[in-house]
Amino acid sequence: MNEGMYSSDRQDWATPWSVFNELNAEFRFTLDPCASAGNAKCKQYFTEEDNGLTQSWTGHTVFMNPPYGKDIKDWVYKAKTESHLRTHVNKLIAETSYPSGKRTIVVGLLPARTDTRWFHDHVYGKSQIRFLKGRIKFEGATNSAPFPSMVVIWGGRIGVGTDVIDVNDV
Repeated sequence: MNEGMYSSDRQDWATPWSVFNELNAEFRFTLDPCASAGNAKCKQYFTEEDNGLTQSWTGHTVFMNPPYGKDIKDWVYKAKTESHLRTHVNKLIAETSYPSGKRTIVVGLLPARTDTRWFHDHVYGKSQIRFLKGRIKFEGATNSAPFPSMVVIWGGRIGVGTDVIDVNDV
């Protein structure tokens, strides 16, 4: 068992390139708001010092693998509000005949913790959910994660996706 993934000592487990590339082929990401210089997956990224929670994600297609600690609720709230806020702005822009802006889509790689308040408040019924088959082995980890993962997509269809991503196939 990988005890490090249960502790709060380290929350910056990097997404495996194989998983990112599979998603990037579909979404074409432009922003990684939860990165470090060493693990950024997009050309534009925010580090912990930049504090992606306080930055605008407007108009981006965002890939988010947030810290999995207690602050994860803040990240999923930000993802939901950024994507929904931009959707409402686009509707208003279209109604007032201004040139429409690009829709904000946020794709999050998250622990599949369906028993948490953040899941029910900000994910379920407010996004599309794709559960991952198998356990991810994050970059820098000795073993696979001791928990299941899911991909959550805000700003697109809502519901549980029929596509299940098999981490053994990517």
